[in-house]
Amino acid sequence: MSIELVVFDMAGTTVRDKNFVGIAFQQAMRSQGYEIAIEDVNPLMGYEKPLAIKMMLEAREADKSKITEALVETIHRHFVAGMIDFYSTTTEIAPLPHVEETFVALRNEGIKIALNTGFSRDIADVIVGRLGWESRIDCLVASDEVPFGRPYPDMIRKIMGILGVESADRVAKVGDTEVDINEGINAGCRYAIGITTGAFTREELLPYKPTHIIDDIAGIVGIVSPSHALEAKA
Repeated sequence: MSIELVVFDMAGTTVRDKNFVGIAFQQAMRSQGYEIAIEDVNPLMGYEKPLAIKMMLEAREADKSKITEALVETIHRHFVAGMIDFYSTTTEIAPLPHVEETFVALRNEGIKIALNTGFSRDIADVIVGRLGWESRIDCLVASDEVPFGRPYPDMIRKIMGILGVESADRVAKVGDTEVDINEGINAGCRYAIGITTGAFTREELLPYKPTHIIDDIAGIVGIVSPSHALEAKA
């Protein structure tokens, strides 16, 4: 049974991120009086952003009664505004190495390409538009378009429904964080592939039991392509 769909994460997996997201988190938290070190932000990359904010608050606010939905929403609005402004104007937005070539190679094999993200749709649309990827991908689903973001399987299942992929055994998920791996596992994907171009190192990904860990996104083609599957059986 061959792979029909590869679902890629965005920041750190397909889109270059020099801690841009982490810095935006820091600034959003600081707007409400909370200081957070960048090394404490990175483990939360990949989560739905309001959930990540709530997790940060719970680790830093002694008075739990202050952690309200209104506070989380205020911080998230600040984060979204900062990210949209950044991605709309920065000259540093770019695909990670070999991403676009990998998209082409997968499409040449008849494999569909989707993006999913812990960002809200408004941020994701800006990124895709700036990169000119509207015609390079088959589907985009953001965390605010489903009941539950990562590590729940909702985004992958929504993508499968949109693209008519019936079995998760025909799906590969690729991402740079713990929750990307767990999302793929929870969705029942044949492959849950970790990549070291983002927030987590190889050593940090290993405990979550990805099916593969790669250092270059071009390695996806050799894992999921029908020709590779035939070679593996030979």
